[in-house]
This record gives sequence, structure tokens and C-alpha cells, in this order.
Amino acid sequence: MSTTMESRTLGRTGRSVGVVGLGCWQLGADWGEVTEETAHGVLAAAVDAGVTFLDTADVYGDGRSERLVGAFVAERARERGGDAGLTVATKMGRRADPHVAEAYTLDAFRAWTDRSRENLGVDTLDLVQLHCPPTAVLSTDAVYDALDTLVEEGRTAAYGVSVETVDEAMAAIARPHVASVQIILNVFRRKPLEQVLPAAAEAGVGIIARVPLASGLLSGKYDETTTFAADDHRTYNRRGEAFDVGETFSGVPFEVGVEAAREVASLTPAGATTAALALRWIVDQPGVSTVIPGARTPDQARANAAAAALAPLDAATLDALRDVYDRSIREHVHDRW
Repeated sequence: MSTTMESRTLGRTGRSVGVVGLGCWQLGADWGEVTEETAHGVLAAAVDAGVTFLDTADVYGDGRSERLVGAFVAERARERGGDAGLTVATKMGRRADPHVAEAYTLDAFRAWTDRSRENLGVDTLDLVQLHCPPTAVLSTDAVYDALDTLVEEGRTAAYGVSVETVDEAMAAIARPHVASVQIILNVFRRKPLEQVLPAAAEAGVGIIARVPLASGLLSGKYDETTTFAADDHRTYNRRGEAFDVGETFSGVPFEVGVEAAREVASLTPAGATTAALALRWIVDQPGVSTVIPGARTPDQARANAAAAALAPLDAATLDALRDVYDRSIREHVHDRW
């Protein structure tokens, strides 16, 4: 039996989604091994806890995450007699090799979305997002014309963008048919609060907050000696060797983040987890549609979903969190993204 969670409209998709969703990168790759059985357990635990929004991408495990999500959603639909009641977002663009602006063409979009539709087992994608494309893509009229064509052809019901920087987000929000913007937003990455969230709210664009726990730093469970598997991006991308360094620990140097996370953990309300505190902070921000923490175990998925039921944070806690950012984190991240 699924729990009911507070829902919000996901921008111009018009879809209602739970305020806490599930990021599915870890079900594909780059976070250490997750078996198919465990992946199914994570999805089931999240959805049973009220999650209705699942976010994946065509490059997570070269399609593995999409296939696992697709199989799970199909199973839930059969159990419920035809409609799983879930919204699945995927992403495209990172399959381009080389990953350059010129690769973002209508023909490529058709091929990428056809592959995702097959992986997910659907005729029409709920939402497809450009996957942190080269900056120039976001100001190219032909790209948006091509995305409009995908909607007209029924390949996707709506489109959005996933971006690295505030400027990229603002460029996308200005476009009339962009349904959603996915951006890194957490206690350690506050810059989107200044312009992006107000502009998105005014335009009716949904905000999907990713990397909400700063790659686990904001769980409060790591210390200076914590290590990660060799195939975990928290090992191999600490300096941006594989992709934008902002995706790993939100761009905060690990030792700095561990120390600041201890301060965050000291603010956790009685009976809550530090992760729930960090997620609730995001849910409370005006303009946020949904936040998409990942989970590698069913228990993590349930704990993350529980953040939706946490009381809004009080003024003293909010002030203290802002102080941690200003003293310890701002200098490392604020001007970079």
C-alpha cells in the first residue's frame, strides 16, 4: 500500500508529482555496484513511500537504469490495472561523441528518444531533458524547434533541460515551451535561490532539484577517512576528471564538506535524520517542484521519502544553515556555477 505524499505541479508538464522523487543514476552506474534485485527493491520502497517521480537518463549504465525503471513501472501498471500513477523523466545528449553543440540535431534527438522509448517500454516519454548540454545549445533556436518537433511527433509529452549553471537555467526559462529545469540545489549550493527559482515560478517552469545531499555529504555519515569504490564517481571525479566537478560533492572539496556537514548534522531536529533535514530545506524553497535524492538501498529510499512529512524548518535553523554556507562553503562554489 502506497503512502500519500504532498504533490506539486511539475511546471508546464501539468503533471502532479510528489515533492520527493527518486534519482536513478545509481541504478545504472557510477555509484558502486547495485544489483537488479536491489534496484527493484529501491524503486518499490520509494514508490510505496509515496514517491511518484522517477528521474533517469539514457547514459546511466548505458541504458541499464532506463530499462530497470521501465520494467518496474510496467509491473506496477499491471498490478494497478493499467496506470502506475508515476511520472518518468529521462535525459538525452550525453551519448554524443564528441559532446559538442553541433551534435544536438533533430535526427540525433529522434534516435536518442527512440532508444529511450524502447528502454522504458513506452510510446511517448513523459519528459525528456537535455542532459547538461554545452552552453551554446541553450541559446540555439534550432534546438528548441527540434524539441517542439519531438512533442508534435509524439515522441515526448514535454521537454526540459538539466543544467550546470544559473546562467544556463535562465536561458532555458526564457523559452516558451521549456517545461522544467533541473539544477543542483542544496544547503551547500544556494545560488539558484537568487534568480533561478523566482524566474521559474514566474514563468510556470518546474524546478527539479538534483544532488540534494551533495553526493551523500549531507547525510552526515562521512568523515575524513571515508573511501568509495573505484567505480564510484566520488573517487574518480573529485577534480572533474570525468564530468563537471559540481556533480561530485556539489563541487565542495571533500574535507571542507565533511567539516561543514558536521555543523549541519548538529542542527538536525529530534527524531529526524540529517538527510531529511537537508531534503526538507529544499522542499521548503519557493519554486521547487520536486527533489530527487538517489538511494542505493530500500532503507535509504524510505528515509529520503520521509523528509516530505518533516515539519518546515524554523527560522533559527534556517539562519544557522545560511551561516554554515557563508563561512565555509560560499568561497568554493558560489561564483563557479
